[in-house]
Amino acid sequence: MSVLELQRVVRRARGGAHEQVLLREATLALQAGELVAVWSPREGGRRALLRIAAGVERPDSGVVRFAGEPLRGRPGELLGRGIGFGPAAARGREARAVLEELTLAQLAHGVPRRTARRQALDALERTGAAGCGARELAELDGAQAARVSLAQALVLDPSLLVLEDPVKGVDLLARDTILALLRSLADGGLAVLFGTGEATALSGADRVLSLTDGVLRGTEPPAAAELAPVLPLRRRAGA
Repeated sequence: MSVLELQRVVRRARGGAHEQVLLREATLALQAGELVAVWSPREGGRRALLRIAAGVERPDSGVVRFAGEPLRGRPGELLGRGIGFGPAAARGREARAVLEELTLAQLAHGVPRRTARRQALDALERTGAAGCGARELAELDGAQAARVSLAQALVLDPSLLVLEDPVKGVDLLARDTILALLRSLADGGLAVLFGTGEATALSGADRVLSLTDGVLRGTEPPAAAELAPVLPLRRRAGA
């Protein structure tokens, strides 16, 4: 059984008399232990796809299933209960330390404070952001913010991780370490779906899907034939 399934998902963006189709009957299945990248030249459709996959937004039509069950109810209802969602940048509500942000997010799910603090520390350690716990989000550089955003998504131990753009704002030297972290999370059994508009973020994925003009294709992006010699798509060991 797939961890995540999208079947014929449609999403439209309306602005006055104009309507843009962001997703045209998008279909996708994601397995445990799989790392899948969604590449697109524009952010709108990609962002809609990922937010629908995480249950943050509802599609206009189509079906989304998590662990075999349709996503119903209020948008975002399963966040923290099986689905971890990472926006393009780490976010905080106020000028709080990172560790406190991660702790407070768990209290809203009924986790005891002592347990929440321990799990927050574990998530920061897991993502290589242990040194960021006492700092505020505004103080972090791009790579640190990316690691903290991952920790926020992982803190309640999800089985599905959906990330809007995990390397946005991360310089090229640090980017490979973030991508290697995503690979290790998938190798540990997580289903990981992430979006990007940059070809340099595709290396290491099990599959690369392209999204252009609302159409989701299970192929490499248009320039992939030229990029393949320098950006091989590696499969997991034993795959």
